[in-house]
Amino acid sequence: MIRIFRHYISKAYLWLLIVEFGVFFGAMFLGNYLYLNAPQNSQETLLTCLAFSSLLSLCCAGIGLYRRSLSLEDYDLLSRIAASFLMAIMGVITLNFLIPDFNTAKEILLVAAIVAFVGIIVTRHFFYRIANLEQLKRRVLVIGAGKKALQLTKINNTFIHKSFFVAGFIPTNKKETGVIDPSLIIHSKKSFADIVKEYKIDEIVVAMDDKRGFLPLDGLLDCKMSGTTILDLMSFYEREQALISLENLQPSWLIFSDGFAQGGLRQIEKQFFDLIASIALFIVAWPIMLLTAAAILLESRGKGPVLYRQVRVGENNALFEVLKFRSMHVDAEKNGAQWAQSQDNRVTRVGAIIRKFRIDELPQIFNVLKGEMSFVGPRPERPEFVSDFEKTIPYYSERHRVKPGITGWAQLCYPYGADENDAIQKLQYDLYYVKNYSLFLDISIMFNTVEVVLWGKGAR
Repeated sequence: MIRIFRHYISKAYLWLLIVEFGVFFGAMFLGNYLYLNAPQNSQETLLTCLAFSSLLSLCCAGIGLYRRSLSLEDYDLLSRIAASFLMAIMGVITLNFLIPDFNTAKEILLVAAIVAFVGIIVTRHFFYRIANLEQLKRRVLVIGAGKKALQLTKINNTFIHKSFFVAGFIPTNKKETGVIDPSLIIHSKKSFADIVKEYKIDEIVVAMDDKRGFLPLDGLLDCKMSGTTILDLMSFYEREQALISLENLQPSWLIFSDGFAQGGLRQIEKQFFDLIASIALFIVAWPIMLLTAAAILLESRGKGPVLYRQVRVGENNALFEVLKFRSMHVDAEKNGAQWAQSQDNRVTRVGAIIRKFRIDELPQIFNVLKGEMSFVGPRPERPEFVSDFEKTIPYYSERHRVKPGITGWAQLCYPYGADENDAIQKLQYDLYYVKNYSLFLDISIMFNTVEVVLWGKGAR
């Protein structure tokens, strides 16, 4: 893992992006070569290759093909690649239309698309075979052998690319025995430094159930000064899962950890990004918004509003009215506030479609322009639910330190939440965003929102 502007990126997937960018570039270059029957060195050809490879790489990124947290359940490789190629080809055709000098023949584009498609399939085949070789994974030594240590063995389970391998556990007291597989327990009187050398350890993670137990500070200090990375449990979860683990969170960690910066240049760049992103989205989406408004009016025969206003909790617990296209019957909440459920009979036929593709959220552009919301941030929640969550979920109010967003990190990493447990899971991702906000993370989330829209991820 590497950290870019406070956000953790998988080195393996970064290299995969670079390699596949080269494959796409080569595919377009080959298309030009075969079509004109001569090697191409002109600036025009190089620009065409660069545009094609850049568009296709961006589309693959937007569809989630370089996101490490993409689970086996959501993988669906061929569908995602097909969607990426379709969007990229449409992008090239649009460039041909808008820029007369940018003229890519259909024969060239067809050859480039076929070669690139075969290339990405072959690249992915070798990537997943090579990247998951045990020799290439980071070898982790865990201090502790209790329940918290056991959880570390399950972090990688849902990931396609598993970035680390637990080489062994060192128990710190007798109460921890019996939880971990005995074959993974290291019983040795050797020094920590010698154990690190013997097991070829890359990093040490401290995961003790009882922090009042014995912590071998001298041994850990020796390893640290010898160049071995040492992490506490919170930092390990933050890096590997891109969340703040509520189960292991202590106030002291929040106080002394880096991040959570507010105001200053951060606020100015955030406002500028919101303005540009919202205007750009409106320019692209206004025809869809008009068609949606017309469809709602037709279905309801002119009865009931097109827009639905609902009170939500914003930055610093300020209340505001969020705007959405109405997707439910007018009397949907005659019995009070309630979560949307799967196959909810309160949802209209038009509503089911616009909710699936998040079109109902588009009017929130105006909330952003008014300064009540941000383009990216934790999703705003209803005050009725917030009041209950703040009583039962620790640190829930901290998600309101920033403006709520149209899209957010939790929406990418976790499906729709419909109960308190889901709220807890999403809060872990929201806190990660609040802690590690950067313009880079906002742009990354914005690109990956394409996946949420096209796959209808988490929609109800």
